[in-house]
Amino acid sequence: MVQILDGKATALQIKDEIANEVRTLTRQGQRPPHLAAVLVGTDGASMTYVANKEKSSHEVGFTSSVYRLPEATTEAQLLDTIAFLNEDPEVDGFIVQLPLPRHINEQHIIDAISPEKDVDGFTPINTGKMVLGEECFLPATPMGICTLLGRYGIETEGRHCVVVGRSNIVGTPAANLLSRKGFNCTVTLCHSRTRNLAELTRQADILVVAMGKPEYITADMVKEGAVVVDVGIHRIEDASKKSGYRLIGDVKHSEVDAKCSWVTPVPGGVGPLTIVSLLQNTLLAYKRRR
Repeated sequence: MVQILDGKATALQIKDEIANEVRTLTRQGQRPPHLAAVLVGTDGASMTYVANKEKSSHEVGFTSSVYRLPEATTEAQLLDTIAFLNEDPEVDGFIVQLPLPRHINEQHIIDAISPEKDVDGFTPINTGKMVLGEECFLPATPMGICTLLGRYGIETEGRHCVVVGRSNIVGTPAANLLSRKGFNCTVTLCHSRTRNLAELTRQADILVVAMGKPEYITADMVKEGAVVVDVGIHRIEDASKKSGYRLIGDVKHSEVDAKCSWVTPVPGGVGPLTIVSLLQNTLLAYKRRR
């Protein structure tokens, strides 16, 4: 029977650990860690994510602030906001919520973030340190994947891990981290242009799917007994739901789950660990700065 990699429960456990540490710090007369976010425009998914980040920050005793900027904000204006946050001694870490409006060059913005406050782990310096295996801020979603596998004691050493999706935010860094000491997977990185993709995914002991395509992975693409980590999340209209939509992943769970030994649900799998990873990185940034 398939077992669930419960990201929601794991996130609650880690939040309790962080909250206990923050309580100890504040009892000693120290200020709490401060996590900020910059949100440009009114994208629904981005607004939800930032709201969840703010809520989670408060739950663990962090100070949280959100800089909400209009859609018409220029690149220069956004860079001014980043410069301010880089210099603010009261802010330990911050994120700039992606995607940004099309008239703003995302890489220019990422490059402007101080590596010491880059709790998303996106700047070239943190990315380079990650590739070299040096201490750095890891990108939140790949870090969450690794945390989930580690907390559930999933055997990884020497196992074949296939990562589907090569984005700089999830797929590429996840492949890098899972190949490193501590996990020691043999990793194959695939993408939409990979030939005979199903042949490769069927070889996976651990299948990480970050393709960005709803229910792309079907049962015939999964090996019996595989561990499947579904990073995708998509809103599908559903009149039977109070919200008017339901959430699905990149994996067709109605078919695939029966073949798995372990699987992440959608929602409640990797998503909660992404926000927790931001909190962990912020606490680390706080400690380094002090």
